[in-house]
Amino acid sequence: MPRAAATPTRRRGRARPRALPHRVVAGLASQRRTGRAVIGSLRGELVERVGGDAAADLVVDVGGVGYRVLVGNRCASGLGALGATVALAIHTHVREGAITLYGFTEPAERRAFELLIGAHGIGPALALAILGAYSPVELARLVAAEDLDRLALVPGVGRKTAARLVIELGQRVDELAGEGADTRAVGAGVAGGGLLPTTGVRGEVAEALGALGYGPEEVRGALARVADEGSAETQLRAALRELAPARR
Repeated sequence: MPRAAATPTRRRGRARPRALPHRVVAGLASQRRTGRAVIGSLRGELVERVGGDAAADLVVDVGGVGYRVLVGNRCASGLGALGATVALAIHTHVREGAITLYGFTEPAERRAFELLIGAHGIGPALALAILGAYSPVELARLVAAEDLDRLALVPGVGRKTAARLVIELGQRVDELAGEGADTRAVGAGVAGGGLLPTTGVRGEVAEALGALGYGPEEVRGALARVADEGSAETQLRAALRELAPARR
């Protein structure tokens, strides 16, 4: 899949956009570090589209400036033909001097993307693939139900990655589903053992166990047998002692 960058340039025919000058990249990176908003949305003419396995590479003309945007295939399929007017919610991703714009049909999809890339081991490409397979509401339901099998159906998401998603996003299903979603339906599939902790010392321990490859049921069972006292390191060691016999 081609590396995409936010590359506004003046159009001359259908020429490919050029890279942003270094000073512009540095300025946007500085804005990102200080928490100030960068590009949040685009509305303009769809002038170019190249499809990939899990994403499409677009150029959107806004007032004569072509912005290169990566979108998931679910989003791309609903944008219409070249020449159509499109409106996209944008996540501006700044990393190591490169700026990439990721586009979404709804702000809720952008927020789900941001939650996904905040999870351990999930990069932008994999987050797009996940949202290409499941809508935010569908994804929230799978996380709430701890459905590792269906989460692992997404190419690039194995059971360990699926388990980490459940652990890290398990108490954010309402936020993941988006405003106005039926949260009762989202939470309906939660296993009887209850949600895993995601904050405080217990949350740190649960996240560490997930990163080591333990699934939600294993983590929940171990934490139930470990006293909720002491440091995260102390509780992690105790949890690993509880889990060791099951892995022999």
